[in-house]
Amino acid sequence: MYKTELHIHTRYSKDSILAYWVLILFLKIKKINTVAITDHNEIAGAIKYKKKFEKHGINLIIGEEIFTNKGEIIGLGLKEKIEPDQSPESTIAQIKQQGGIVYVPHPYDEKRYKTVLEESAIAKNRNKIDLIEVHNGRNISKDFSKKQEEIAKKYGIRPIVGSDAHTFFELGRNYISTEKIITADNLVKEAKNATFSKKQCISFAHKWTRFARIVNIIKKGDKNELHRVVNKRRS
Repeated sequence: MYKTELHIHTRYSKDSILAYWVLILFLKIKKINTVAITDHNEIAGAIKYKKKFEKHGINLIIGEEIFTNKGEIIGLGLKEKIEPDQSPESTIAQIKQQGGIVYVPHPYDEKRYKTVLEESAIAKNRNKIDLIEVHNGRNISKDFSKKQEEIAKKYGIRPIVGSDAHTFFELGRNYISTEKIITADNLVKEAKNATFSKKQCISFAHKWTRFARIVNIIKKGDKNELHRVVNKRRS
């Protein structure tokens, strides 16, 4: 069986400082065969890492977690970056134009409600959505996964498990296993018979993400954003 870990973030995301060499090391330790890098509103890291990963025997699917005006949508198998803050319909159309896979991450999460794609958008675009998470590695409650499963069944969308790893200690915990090695070309088909490996969220991961966000702001020298984030944490 081949292991595929979908929906992970690297230092190219504003809330992660996961570096290339750490990522490679832990994916090898966890025996992951394919990984989908889905940085927030960015594909530069995935493009940069693709050939390097393949030299280490790990397939890399280029993806992007895109913030639309109604929540987040992931595009997999992309060739070009898709700009954020557009409608779900426009975002989905651009993913399809690239021959990509439309993937809905965490369709229900009370703690991350600002990033959850509105159910009305899921209903409206159900025939264009290829995959939807029924478990996200950062769900802090089992009830969130249960609700996600209900949404997938309600709209008849193929279920998948998303890692959503932003840190090294989240890698290799939530993945799918298949008889064939996964690529962007066969993911949707092979997901039908995949075995899901699911584990509950490591609560410290969310605190680490906040730390990573501050580190990245400091690196950019954005004093105004740093001031805003610090004051938000105090309030």
